[in-house]
Amino acid sequence: MFSKAFRSSMLFAVMAVLLSNMAQAAEVLGLRMWPAPDNTRLVFDLNAPVQHSLFTLYQPDRIVIDLKDTRVSGALPSVSYNESRIKKIRYARRGKDGLRVVLDLKNPVKAKSFVLRPHGNYGNRLVVDLFDASKAKKTVVKRSVYRSPKKARDLVIAIDAGHGGEDPGATGPRGTREKDVVLKIAKELERLIKRQRGMRPVMIRKGDYYISLKNRVKKAQQAGADLFISIHADAFKNGKAHGTSVYILSESGASSSLASFLADSENSADLNGGVSSTNDDLLNMVLADMVKNSTLEDSHKLASKVLHDLKHVNHLHRKTVEQAGFRVLKAGRPSILVETAFISNREEERKLRSRRHQRALAKAIFNGTRAYFRSNPVPGTLLAMRDRKHRIRRGETLSGIAQKYRVSLASIRSANNLRGDTLHVGKTLRIPAI
Repeated sequence: MFSKAFRSSMLFAVMAVLLSNMAQAAEVLGLRMWPAPDNTRLVFDLNAPVQHSLFTLYQPDRIVIDLKDTRVSGALPSVSYNESRIKKIRYARRGKDGLRVVLDLKNPVKAKSFVLRPHGNYGNRLVVDLFDASKAKKTVVKRSVYRSPKKARDLVIAIDAGHGGEDPGATGPRGTREKDVVLKIAKELERLIKRQRGMRPVMIRKGDYYISLKNRVKKAQQAGADLFISIHADAFKNGKAHGTSVYILSESGASSSLASFLADSENSADLNGGVSSTNDDLLNMVLADMVKNSTLEDSHKLASKVLHDLKHVNHLHRKTVEQAGFRVLKAGRPSILVETAFISNREEERKLRSRRHQRALAKAIFNGTRAYFRSNPVPGTLLAMRDRKHRIRRGETLSGIAQKYRVSLASIRSANNLRGDTLHVGKTLRIPAI
């Protein structure tokens, strides 16, 4: 027989193992779902990392997710299945310590899953993305900056409302979420562009769901966008910081410490939104194209026009265009990022909640964009087909004006009955359609 001391030590060892196993078991704390036009995202909030496997079953269509050493306390939160690819979610214990989750589907899907480590306000997460099987095909990215169609076309303007879904962005003192405010401003801008003959808006994000920074760039490219506008309302550690800023991409460092801070904040959005990995090869290639095609110079011209109109709506944080390494601006065409205000500032948060102020911000962005295209028409577009007028300023040359409007010297001479290149300050020239 074993001694009393030996039996006590064995009992202690067994209890230690059991307690250790209990401590290692993960627990599902919550469940969230984000339906998007091209996918449905399911997020499991966990109190510890998990090992999992996923497989697909057919007739009926199902996705099965097995989580090792995981349990659920009580019931999972209920979710709405409207607009999602999921019909019902079921779960049960698998073995002694495992958990099996079954997704009953409305239609066949391609599934992708990955785990995320704690970041910011988020803990451990298991992310499951469901894509329609019929649409899960690779798309070809259009890399040309401008197209040359046979007939006049609309200008295509990509409107990017920052953050969304899993990533709320910055939050104001009253709880206002950046993702909600910027989507409202984006929709106002969309409405204005739709009313402008010769312009067509493309919304990168239409609802409350997340799109990775890389896919935002791809969506603009696939739409053949001539212009990319990203709208934000960030926060700063100092609640007194206020004002509007307009940014373009920087080839090297940021133009200020604040610009660097904001770029780092926006570039980390994928960690909140839930992206498993990042590959900058495409973005680096696009950046090289932008430098080669003078797209950064065009972006600066656009940003200057927009900043000029925004100063009538809100105080400017800086009166000049700023630069930083925003990944979302690497779309290969003129691109700007508008920080409409600091949502961390109580007064600016109050303004951002106002529908009237949202419309004013959208109108200023629209006016600046329209002014840019009037001075820098894109060949082959409807706006470029209209005759324009140019008032001659001191120091201007006919060749310089022709280059600005991308027309030939001969066409300007012909349209204005000019025999030479002599110009008279204050006179108006008719710029012929391209």
